[in-house]
Amino acid sequence: MKHPNYSFAISILFSFLIISCSIPDLENSLDENIDNNSLSLSIPDGFDFKTHEEVIITITDNSEYAKYDIFIYSSEPVFIGNQTYENESGEIVTEPVYRNGAIDKLVFSGVPHNGVLTQTINVPTYSDKIYIRRNSKFNYSSSVETIVNQQVNYNYTLSGNRSMNNPTSANQVNDYLYCVNGSGELFQVDPLTGVLTDLSTMPMGSYTAAIDQENKVMYSIGRSSPYPLMKYSIENNTWETVANLGIGGPRLDYNSNDNLLYFSTRDKLYTFDPITGANLNTWDIQGLHDTNGGDLAFADDGTLFLCTFSGLYRLELDANNEYQSTRISSDNLPFKPTSMTFDSNQELWLANSASSSDLIIMDTQTGGWQYKYGISANNNTDFGRIINDLTTFRVFTDNFVDVDTDGDGILDADDSFPDNAEKAFEIFTPSKYGAGTIAFEDLWPSAGDYDFNDMALNYQAIAVLNAQNLAVQVDFICRVKSNGAGYTNGLGIEIEGLSPSLVESVTGTFFTENYIVLESNGTEANQENAVIIFSDNVDNLLNETTISIKFTQPIITDVLGVAPFNPFIIINKNRDKEVHLPKAHITSLGNNIFNVDGVNRDPDGDFISEDGFPWAISIIHDFKVPKENISIIEAYNFFSDWAVSGGEVYKDWYKDNPGYRNTAKLEN
Repeated sequence: MKHPNYSFAISILFSFLIISCSIPDLENSLDENIDNNSLSLSIPDGFDFKTHEEVIITITDNSEYAKYDIFIYSSEPVFIGNQTYENESGEIVTEPVYRNGAIDKLVFSGVPHNGVLTQTINVPTYSDKIYIRRNSKFNYSSSVETIVNQQVNYNYTLSGNRSMNNPTSANQVNDYLYCVNGSGELFQVDPLTGVLTDLSTMPMGSYTAAIDQENKVMYSIGRSSPYPLMKYSIENNTWETVANLGIGGPRLDYNSNDNLLYFSTRDKLYTFDPITGANLNTWDIQGLHDTNGGDLAFADDGTLFLCTFSGLYRLELDANNEYQSTRISSDNLPFKPTSMTFDSNQELWLANSASSSDLIIMDTQTGGWQYKYGISANNNTDFGRIINDLTTFRVFTDNFVDVDTDGDGILDADDSFPDNAEKAFEIFTPSKYGAGTIAFEDLWPSAGDYDFNDMALNYQAIAVLNAQNLAVQVDFICRVKSNGAGYTNGLGIEIEGLSPSLVESVTGTFFTENYIVLESNGTEANQENAVIIFSDNVDNLLNETTISIKFTQPIITDVLGVAPFNPFIIINKNRDKEVHLPKAHITSLGNNIFNVDGVNRDPDGDFISEDGFPWAISIIHDFKVPKENISIIEAYNFFSDWAVSGGEVYKDWYKDNPGYRNTAKLEN
């Protein structure tokens, strides 16, 4: 029986470095040394060492159609690295660059079925908010919702939100301000409400943005050499590079009259072919008082406006093939403008590039202006973002074409599998671009050295859903990143609550040791729940592989559960000797009570030692494993604080934040 406070002992024996859990014959010797030479941690009773928790997301939306993207929200900026670039004043600088992390961790997408979208996801315990992004035929909106009692309930209502599902006119248009900045953020500002919605991360930071309305693409020029012309598909949320222009600067717009990009830096104006990136023309601009910063914008009548740090100008091409500038704004602007765009009402929006940008509306005839959004507007619309350029995307009701190639009711632009009616969406664990790690000690039920490198699996799990948000398949993209054990260990997962008969097939598994018995569908035989053995020898998984589990019928995701499900290793080809995460159940073929030579550290078989420590840990992050014989306490400076607090402090102890890791004690 375990006691209210655990006293956990980990041996740090520098004279004993030759001893390793990778040498099974020394198992008992190691255990004795841990007992007699120890550091102690008092770990709260019942602490399960979880770095993530299940959260139920429920969205209620009774509108005709809307797609939702769900992200694990972080208000902390993401450090991208030190970058050398030309700023908007034309100076070459090298600075640390940070980007907003709101949409770094996409977890799932879906369309409400019968007005409801519900999914359960795994969220890092350090996260307390979810970022919800709604897309109704290119009309984006967003909300940051707090997790309360492991739940998020979001109700969408038309009140306070714009919708194209019930237009009030045959040709309604909604304007949205698309914004970019040097940190590589693309986001939208709703000019009616001032609400900011993150859209995408860019391949490179930029000072320029211009939209080809007809083809629904946005162009942007990277701010660093070789100054790539980047093309963003608004429909598909994808980026591509057209060409490297070899020139950078702050001003760009798209002219719908000749379908060319107009680009300007200092006192020069250029045209580029948006298809090839070829430079077609170059002109001089006369009469600018300051040639730094600013932007270009075409009015609907074809008039070309340019702003610099000295104000707003109207440009006209003269008989000498030079552009003459006429200053409109005099010197009364409240800031040095770095971006501008016309909306559908031909009102001119301008922004500055302050750490939290302001937006103003300007009259191009008189030069009059007023604050609309931002700190200076005094209307609680502090963006907390730099806007280096603006462009307007117009969403019309009469030109939206509903394309659903596979006929499953999900538009191609929202469908991850537009040609397959049985598949539509994906749930990612831990996120679309992230990986998790499950790490094991294999001397159970004896004590180990707690370096958690006996077997460490990197994985990304993808649950594939149909249009009704039911699971039809699960893929594990995985690789054994560490195998420091001397044993031949196997690896598998149990999907608790799922009958083996509901599995149609399993592919990608690898067997060489002949101790696993399989059913014809690829599940392990003689199991009450579906058990998938990835391999009977983890050495077979040292290269990345994909394990695919297909179901005989769509499965309610509540029944399926959340990845990584119930993972375990099989020790040294002894099929009944399984090691699981703390408090997890053994499979039908497992045995959690063993007699051992020496001391049994887990007499009640719940995979937590009498001293309160686990033999396995699941980390919702790419975990850098400690080097051989380096305990996790030595390698991670705040692991002890986290464990002693019962997971209440340093919930992100495993991240690469300054001071968190002892890098020299970690494997690369």
